[in-house]
Amino acid sequence: MVSSVPLQRVARVRTTIGTFMTSPIRFTVLSSTLLFTLQATADDAARNLDRVQVTGNRIAQAAGDAGHSITVLERADIEASRSIDVIDLLGKQTGIDVVRTGGSGSQNSIFIRGGNSNHALILIDGMRVNSATQGLFDFAHLPLALIERIEIVRGPRASVWGSDALSGVIQIFTRAPDSAHAEMRLGSYRRAGLDAGTGFSGKHGRVALSAGFDSFDGFSATTPDNVWSYDPDNDGYRNEHAALQAETRIGSQSLAFTGIATRGDVEFDQGRTQADNHSWNLALSGAVNTTWQHKLSLGESYEKLDTPAYVSVYGSRRKSLDWSNTLTLDKGTVAFGVNASKESGYSNGWSGPEFKETRDNHGVFGVWNGSFGRQSLELASRWDDNSQFGNRLTSSAAWVLQASPDSRWRASWGQGFRAPNFNELYYPGFFGSFGGNPNLDPERSQSLEIGYSHAFAETFRADFSAYRSRIDDLIAFEGVNNQAINIQQARISGAEAELSGTAGAWQWRTQGTWTQAVNETTGNALLRRPKTKGLIDVRYRFNGGTELGLEVSGAGKRPDFGGVLPGYGRIDMIASWPMADRWRLEGRLENLADRDYQLVDGYATPGRSLFLRLNYLPE
Repeated sequence: MVSSVPLQRVARVRTTIGTFMTSPIRFTVLSSTLLFTLQATADDAARNLDRVQVTGNRIAQAAGDAGHSITVLERADIEASRSIDVIDLLGKQTGIDVVRTGGSGSQNSIFIRGGNSNHALILIDGMRVNSATQGLFDFAHLPLALIERIEIVRGPRASVWGSDALSGVIQIFTRAPDSAHAEMRLGSYRRAGLDAGTGFSGKHGRVALSAGFDSFDGFSATTPDNVWSYDPDNDGYRNEHAALQAETRIGSQSLAFTGIATRGDVEFDQGRTQADNHSWNLALSGAVNTTWQHKLSLGESYEKLDTPAYVSVYGSRRKSLDWSNTLTLDKGTVAFGVNASKESGYSNGWSGPEFKETRDNHGVFGVWNGSFGRQSLELASRWDDNSQFGNRLTSSAAWVLQASPDSRWRASWGQGFRAPNFNELYYPGFFGSFGGNPNLDPERSQSLEIGYSHAFAETFRADFSAYRSRIDDLIAFEGVNNQAINIQQARISGAEAELSGTAGAWQWRTQGTWTQAVNETTGNALLRRPKTKGLIDVRYRFNGGTELGLEVSGAGKRPDFGGVLPGYGRIDMIASWPMADRWRLEGRLENLADRDYQLVDGYATPGRSLFLRLNYLPE
């Protein structure tokens, strides 16, 4: 979150402005931006492509068998990353850039492959949680302690999931512990937190509960050159959260409930904002016969932001019914389903209601995946009927060739679309600027990608991807008084590389990204996305399990509203010590050199700081 609802709107508007430059894809740039990062072990990182995922096409398959770029993070990977929060964790993944306006709890944006922050579809336990007003999901209030698994799909997936999935999909699976676990956190800027959970199972099913809090006194989120709102006081953050999972059997079917609720209290220079979020999902799933599996889901996502200093409240709610099916056939696997959703959004200001809107969407999708010797093919299409924007048909295709036991080629093409969110359509503006436009058209996109992976040995693997996207009618706040308008066309070209390996007690993984982007109508560069980005994470594991590591991260220069932000580098140290049975102590020393850098013009980042986490591990 930013300093207020109006300021938050300005910051998010500015974050989403920008588009894409055309240029030949050059893998040579990657050699200077290698990114080393470790997950649970280097072996686990190398086996990432063999992990089963369901987000790519709603068919359970190994990530490496899919025709798309997919990363799967298990709970062990999340813990081994030693990340402070989910923003920090996602920022280490290939093809993802993150920015935020201050410390924990502040407004943040997630950019997948250079797309706008509302071009990434976010799911929690299969439930769409993108805000109907802002178009994005605020990761600032989602604690890592409640996450069991993350699946990241890079590239358009509108042919399966519909609107919003232009640049990718991130699906979060919440934690369902089978036994007691806990973690305690302390750190610089008077950071403190506690999470605990437990689970019970019996002949009638299982129940799991998790809950916790975070507290952060913080630092001044703004810098002296931020003439808009600079105040040298500390901007803190408080968060309370809870999650519930329950499951029981009904004959051959499983009835499961998942729910998560968070409340964040964000301080800024002029006051504070209270952010309430929740989502829940009730699903009946199981086998219809020996070849047919289904899942019928009913769910809701909710967001409310209240800023008393500006007498401003706005929020959204989405209710969704989804029925997905999988048929295993002799010639491949078929997934199909239907979806119905109703979303509503509102904004109330000092003078009363600013807007209150509702719309419906109905969708039908189908996916076919088949193998022919060393090759596999995937075809997908989805038809959406939006009560506000009419019918949309999106399609995709993907091809995979297992060239040898150690190497794999893939290629994919996909379409995408995004219906304008309620703020883009109806927001009344902030002192006459950044107003919505009810005459906007939906965004449309087409993307191409090629990829190659090779396993040189059991402990060394390389993966490469190159892609190009075109977006028509891109929405940007670049009209008169920065009103929302459709830009004629935009493009993005990029490349990614990942390497992973281990040698004795040394463990490493490397990845690098290169992105080039411009608005073809104006020639303006995309804001806040570096052309090159890198991070080095090398670790050594001693006998007995103690681990020490070093991270060196950096990003190239990137444009912002205040000009061009310079490139930066940062050094972090990480460590973990196994203690008594089921106890582990973790440490992270960030920004070892105490370097000053900015992710957003006029907003500060943490200086040298220490973070400690004591884990009581589940059995």
